[in-house]
Amino acid sequence: MSDITWGLWELLLKGVWITVQLTVYSAALAAVVAFGIGLARTHRRWIVRFLSGAYFEVFRGTSALILMFWMFFVLPMGFGWQLAPMWAAVLTLGLTYGAYGSEVVRGAIAAVPAAQREAGIALSFSPAQQLRKVVLPQAWPGMVPPFNNLLIELLKGTALVSILGVGDIAFGASLVRNATAQSAPVYTIILVMYFVLAFALTRGMRAVERHAKAGVGQAPAKRSRLRLRSATGPAVTGTAARAEGEAR
Repeated sequence: MSDITWGLWELLLKGVWITVQLTVYSAALAAVVAFGIGLARTHRRWIVRFLSGAYFEVFRGTSALILMFWMFFVLPMGFGWQLAPMWAAVLTLGLTYGAYGSEVVRGAIAAVPAAQREAGIALSFSPAQQLRKVVLPQAWPGMVPPFNNLLIELLKGTALVSILGVGDIAFGASLVRNATAQSAPVYTIILVMYFVLAFALTRGMRAVERHAKAGVGQAPAKRSRLRLRSATGPAVTGTAARAEGEAR
């Protein structure tokens, strides 16, 4: 640890910032893809379901690392323009994890009871209004925990970008290791860094989950104790109090 100078620490801290940027940009793209493909997979037209399902199967069944290489090395040969390593990584991670997220969206929408949709029809809602006012508000709380897992996986998946020379945490750790010839302290430090970032994301997503559930009345109610004192006995609470009231 003493061999790691301030300059090397600065290199690791810059890697943390690059990792945070990669996570935010990739997560934003993945969210757009997840909702777009997930909703398309529930569309009433079979061709829309087929195309969105094909996208899901392709990106779920390919390696993110190889796809990253393809975006960076093969794509310029076919289209004549070169992506920066950072944006090739963001595009790959966003499209890949968006495909996984689309299954979360599709499953959550399918879990909404059919009676809720029928209620929307009874209110003369259009399909778009049914989706916006009835289906998504009820499906959203069920999406948050799986999205939390995907977000953590995306954070850890950003380590792949070091192969392209992007200066994330893993790339900075490799440089520090080469400079100090020490593996154990360097990789222990970046393990802690990834854990701290993942823990912060988890706490944030837990807050989002509580807010989402409260919006549809699913948040756990605070315990309220109704205390009634009888003239001759101790205080009673809950069901016992109601029973006592009815008896009187």
